[in-house]
Amino acid sequence: MSFNGLHMNLGNLSRLSNAETRSISAENFTGEKGKGGMATKGVLKTAASDLGQGWKVSPCIIIEPKATVELANIDGAGAIQHIWITVAPEFWRSLIIRFYWDHEDEPSIEVPLGDFFCNGWGVRCNVNSLPVAINPAGGFNSYWEMPFRKNARITIENLVDQQVLGFFYQFTYTLTDVADDVAYLHAQWRRNNPLPYREDHVLLDGIKGQGHYVGTYMAWGTNSNGWWGEGEIKFYMDGDTDFPTICGTGTEDYFGGAWCFEQPKGQYGAYSTPFLGMPQVIIPDGLYQSQQRFGLYRWHVMDPIRFKDDLRVTIQSLGWRSAKRNQRPFTEWRFLPRQDDIASTAFWYQNEPHAQFPAIGDVESLEVI
Repeated sequence: MSFNGLHMNLGNLSRLSNAETRSISAENFTGEKGKGGMATKGVLKTAASDLGQGWKVSPCIIIEPKATVELANIDGAGAIQHIWITVAPEFWRSLIIRFYWDHEDEPSIEVPLGDFFCNGWGVRCNVNSLPVAINPAGGFNSYWEMPFRKNARITIENLVDQQVLGFFYQFTYTLTDVADDVAYLHAQWRRNNPLPYREDHVLLDGIKGQGHYVGTYMAWGTNSNGWWGEGEIKFYMDGDTDFPTICGTGTEDYFGGAWCFEQPKGQYGAYSTPFLGMPQVIIPDGLYQSQQRFGLYRWHVMDPIRFKDDLRVTIQSLGWRSAKRNQRPFTEWRFLPRQDDIASTAFWYQNEPHAQFPAIGDVESLEVI
């Protein structure tokens, strides 16, 4: 059987394939063969005026206020294999990226741009993971494989009444056959600010069909003092009702850490590994920044959570009541249900059609405040 050029790894990198590689950017809006770098108009037309066609005339686009721009529209079968994007951090929560597979009306991916790339706070943070890499200074890279069978369409919506100058992007994809058992990537964003008292934050709900959960990114902001990560993540699947099939033991445990992520001298230990990390720790500055904020990711690449019929995912926001805590044994401490600012992006693969997503909200409900 011939190799279709998908599911790349070091073990198959030497194999030849009839797959065709293409790339869409502001220098080739359609990805057509032999059509790159042909622009005579673009944001750097003046800069290249002495050099002429082929000399970096159109490396980026301008997004007008309250506008939606189609970044890519690809016909045929294949998969997106790499995405690179950069834009000023002030727009990371007010630009919404959406992916539509096979001419569907509703997007399978709908996430604020920064959160999709593990940068939910509008503050640059490097990430050194396998599916997502963020490099200096604000270079967003995604290696999630995104298959499609008939068409892939990608849009970006500007929610604010402000022009976005300098939106740079590149979508590299392959045109090839896609096997019957290959599913479509989905991603959904949700936020509670504040989380209602004694309620769980819901990452996903109402997911129907067969698939597997592959990743979590959380922008977690604390709204009260003390340790914030005692809450358990829960995966309800295939008919679970009151109790889940999978229940974690604590927030830092789920993200692969331990004991409050604490380093010597009472500092948080930021880390970034291929599959899990807390690369971002934002500490109050004593003046304008009043809250601790964290960015965390957990990729289920080697341990996908598979479901056959349905999926619901929740996490608790839980700390400790401080009264006389250190004067009592650990087993006698009391939990404090917290009301933090929690924004989550959940990633999963499933067959289409998918259930409709909840409304992502307006720019004020997304804003970092």
